[in-house]
Amino acid sequence: MNTDQKREKNEKHEKHEKQGMEYLQSIPQRWVTVYIPLGIFVFVLLFPFYWMGITAFKPDAEMALSSGNPFWVLAPTLKHFKTLLFNTPFPGWLWNSVLISTVATFISLAASVFAAYAIERLRFQGSKQVGLGIFFAYLVPPSILFIPLAAIVFQLGLFDTRTALILTYPTFLIPFSTWLLMGYFRSIPYELEECALIDGATRWEILIKIILPLSVPGLISAGIFAFTLSWNEFIYALTFISSTEMKTVPVGIVTELIEGDVYHWGALMAGALFGSLPVAIVYSFFVEYYVSGMTGAVKE
Repeated sequence: MNTDQKREKNEKHEKHEKQGMEYLQSIPQRWVTVYIPLGIFVFVLLFPFYWMGITAFKPDAEMALSSGNPFWVLAPTLKHFKTLLFNTPFPGWLWNSVLISTVATFISLAASVFAAYAIERLRFQGSKQVGLGIFFAYLVPPSILFIPLAAIVFQLGLFDTRTALILTYPTFLIPFSTWLLMGYFRSIPYELEECALIDGATRWEILIKIILPLSVPGLISAGIFAFTLSWNEFIYALTFISSTEMKTVPVGIVTELIEGDVYHWGALMAGALFGSLPVAIVYSFFVEYYVSGMTGAVKE
């Protein structure tokens, strides 16, 4: 392509960009194309959290009345939070969820880093097939895996312990984390590794001093994903845990705050509000790394 063709192509591109910006300058068109769709998306996304919040602060009398404004609280109360924190084992459930999710996340990340590095950087025969097999393992529903895992947990004597969940959660965390890190490791130039090998660095030194520092956004993305899945997991926690004090937040709220056909909505919504805060805090701190880890790459 000569200079004139390049200049013509750039002029056309600038013309299209200018036309696009002029289209958005019109206020009615901006409302139709930007503000209204964005407003609908935000409303659908945040309304469940809003409903959860107002229900947690509503007195029982307001929830029982059919009259009045169902979308607002007339007389806010902290009774449901007090009941949840002091009359139920919720603090213990919260600690169980934090401990299990954190440990399972670190175990899964460690295993995923080694697996992804071996598949993408060592270039052994059949590495692509192994990577594809790991991703297919992620597609297996946990509702199928928990049946053989239950037998193993019983045979090892781990039933009704936190260890049972810490060891079973990586079965669905490692496959996706490995697949995610494989894509990120693939974006790191091989020249960096080759130069380090020429200088006498070992594979371990390359992984620790070159690959991992360049992969921090990918590691954070995989960590957030693993932590969120562990925190919200329900089937394994319901199957492998029976005692009240060992339950996690999702299972404890559902099984202990619902008595037959009686739903303690205030305490349920307060528990759901508290249960969603740790994940929201983690996302708020690492959202930039999360986005760059999902979309970014290392430039050569």
